[in-house]
Amino acid sequence: MSAEHFESFDGTRLAIHHVGEGRPLVLLHGLFSSAQMNWIKFGHAEEIASRGYEVIMLDFRVHGDSEAPEEPEKYPLNVLVRDVAALVDHLELEDYDLGGFSLGARTSLHGVAHGILSPKRLIVGGMGTAGLGEWGKRSAFFKRVIDEFDTIERGDPAYFSMQFLKSQGVNRTAARLLLDTMPDLDLAMLDNVSMQTLVVCGDEDRDNGSAEALAELLPNAEYAEVPGTHMGSVTKPDLGRAMADWLDRTA
Repeated sequence: MSAEHFESFDGTRLAIHHVGEGRPLVLLHGLFSSAQMNWIKFGHAEEIASRGYEVIMLDFRVHGDSEAPEEPEKYPLNVLVRDVAALVDHLELEDYDLGGFSLGARTSLHGVAHGILSPKRLIVGGMGTAGLGEWGKRSAFFKRVIDEFDTIERGDPAYFSMQFLKSQGVNRTAARLLLDTMPDLDLAMLDNVSMQTLVVCGDEDRDNGSAEALAELLPNAEYAEVPGTHMGSVTKPDLGRAMADWLDRTA
């Protein structure tokens, strides 16, 4: 495993983690998580790398080992899509695959639907139709977590999210700015996501709506179910195996 930093389009320093050799697979983590938490800690990156891939994992701005600027001008609309495009340019990737979990999946779909990212294959994890077309509601929940951070008590639906933010050391000022950069996606634009796509989701995960419905809307997608809730599915080896198996089958 190795790590490096690069400067994104606006000079923000972002961390990249690498493991393995072979065909490039860019992986994007979930909201307030990191490459370490979603891909490295539970062995998913190693599993995929063992199948002959160079797994390239970005820490989004405000996450992991990347910078968390507090200046509002550092947060234009869809800034995370622009960061991924900057990563692809920095590494001079032309023929690559792309995968994401939750926010990473959402960012991937936005980038592809708008013609900014052009992977050969796409993996969409932990994401459903509501996480795309009704993001405003999900965003409002996380804004409340940030705004009421010090007063949320055990038993509150936001308590677990507050504890997770605390455990990850998230800069709440920067996180609040980031949440305002994420627009809803017109689901009609999913017609533009024409490459082979795997939609994979936990069997108890309904956090972002129906993943099966999302798979049905994508022109060339198949659906796979793995054990777990939204947060729990990333802690089980089934997720990495499902991704690696699909990559093998569609090579």
